[in-house]
Amino acid sequence: MPVSAPWDPVRERRRKVQRWTLLANRVGYLLFAVSFAVFVIGFALGFTGPLVTVVVLTLVVGSVLLAPSIVISYGIKAAERDDRAAGR
Repeated sequence: MPVSAPWDPVRERRRKVQRWTLLANRVGYLLFAVSFAVFVIGFALGFTGPLVTVVVLTLVVGSVLLAPSIVISYGIKAAERDDRAAGR
């Protein structure tokens, strides 16, 4: 019978942060896609104030979500890799 690993609060916290990071990644990339689509619409029909506002806001909010979530996700992957290498 395989022995289960003991409960580790650090790994549990890491999993929670990883879930939020995944959500931030998905929302950030979705906002970039919306920004691109609205930009193409604005290019085809002419840029108006509201279209430009949507493009800028979605780019800014997408960047604010994506930048830290990408860095944090790399940190989580490195920590997991380090734990596996150390036999934890």
